[in-house]
Amino acid sequence: MSVIRPATQPDAPAIAALWNAMIRETLATFTTEEKLFSDIEQMIAQRTEAFWVAEHEGGVVGFITYGPFRGGPGYAHTRELSIVLSAEAQGQGIGRALMTCAVAAATARGIRTLIAAISSANPGAIAFHTALGFTKSGHLTEVGFKRGQWLDLILMQKRLTPTG
Repeated sequence: MSVIRPATQPDAPAIAALWNAMIRETLATFTTEEKLFSDIEQMIAQRTEAFWVAEHEGGVVGFITYGPFRGGPGYAHTRELSIVLSAEAQGQGIGRALMTCAVAAATARGIRTLIAAISSANPGAIAFHTALGFTKSGHLTEVGFKRGQWLDLILMQKRLTPTG
C-alpha cells in the first residue's frame, strides 16, 4: 500500500534520485542539468503546501509539486506542475493518487488552472494527464533539443472548480 504525504527535507535525496534519473535517462524533460539536493530542499521549504511524495514499502517512489507558471500578478491563480514516478510505480494508481492530492490542495488554495508541459517523446504522460481531465492547449514544435533530437512541447491544462 502506498502512502501520499507532504515532502520533507529528508526526502530530498530520494526525490533527487528520481528526478535525476529522468533527466539522465529519458527525453521526458529537455533539461540536462541534474537537480542538487540543496535546490530540492529549498523547493520543499518554499512549497510546504504544494509538494508531496508517494511512499511505498518505506521508500519514495514518486512525487508531485507545483509552482509558478509565469511571473507577474496576472498569473497568480495558475500553477505548473511536475510529477515523477519510478518505473516500478507506474501503472499502480500512485500517479493518480498524487495528482488527486495536488488538485485538491490547489483547488482549496484558489488555484484556477494547472499546467503540464510535456515532451512529445513522452506519450504515456500525455495519456495520463488526458485520463485525469487535462486538455491539450498548445503544441510548440521543436522547442526542445536533447541527445541530438528536436522535441515538441505539449501544453496541457486542467481548469479547477473553486471550493466554497
